[in-house]
Amino acid sequence: MFDHLPRVGEKISVDDLSLDMAAVLPSERGYYNFEGSLTTPPCSEGVNWMVLKSPIELSRAQIQSFQRMIKFNARPLQPLNGRVIKESM
Repeated sequence: MFDHLPRVGEKISVDDLSLDMAAVLPSERGYYNFEGSLTTPPCSEGVNWMVLKSPIELSRAQIQSFQRMIKFNARPLQPLNGRVIKESM
């Protein structure tokens, strides 16, 4: 997948593409769930986040491929401000 990320300003169309996203996920699929906001401006509230407990590891080359396409996609960690974090079983 990372070999086919578009370059800046480029759009790619792939016919007959089949992705098994479950194959990308770790075998342990526990997660945390909380209401939050977007990580980029305008940082709108009302986003339902589901974050895996087990991180998915990427190579340096995969991260660099992604960074070429997405320059900035996060803001600093924000306080909970009364939000509740739920944990799957």
